[in-house]
Amino acid sequence: MEGNFLTGFCRIHERKIVTHAQSFPASTEPLSEFLDGMYSKVMRDYPKFYKMDTLSKLGVLATEFVVGEKDLTMYAPEEVAVVLANKHASLDTDLAFQKSIDKMASPALFVYTLPNIVTGEICIRNGWKGENAFFIQETFDLEFHTHYVNSLLETGNTKACLAGWVDVIGEDHDVFLYLVEKVNRKGSVEHSKENLFNLYTQ
Repeated sequence: MEGNFLTGFCRIHERKIVTHAQSFPASTEPLSEFLDGMYSKVMRDYPKFYKMDTLSKLGVLATEFVVGEKDLTMYAPEEVAVVLANKHASLDTDLAFQKSIDKMASPALFVYTLPNIVTGEICIRNGWKGENAFFIQETFDLEFHTHYVNSLLETGNTKACLAGWVDVIGEDHDVFLYLVEKVNRKGSVEHSKENLFNLYTQ
């Protein structure tokens, strides 16, 4: 069967995580504590996580759940793309950096005052070197993502693509990342607007 298949996903919303393989109950902790706690459960081997801004932590953690136990070594680093979007760009970190200027501007925060830094952190963590893009949109545009990702897989060197929405402002966060491959893995569904909608809104 030929086509593009959605082979894994992760939804993080209201401090609750749902993936294609498991789910975790909602937490009442502050977002920063929640993310650090989930890191200690599923990653542990990447201390750089603690230095990231919240947007990057959300993206890297969600990617860890999306990839899960999948063996992606079948792809060359240049064959894995990353396509993300959000509404608030890097505003959450921009505001924190602005506050730091009152005392002494924080270089650690300044590094994250571009929204596409999250794509860089994801690629560094996973060793991916394919195409990547970050879009600013009012809402998660399912039709746009479906078309853009399918075009990458059908016309270029891309064999797999991590895509989706990762947004945060203060304690409010909305994340939905998913993996699209040409491989029809067990439990996969067609990469379509309808299937994205069902997973994002469940």
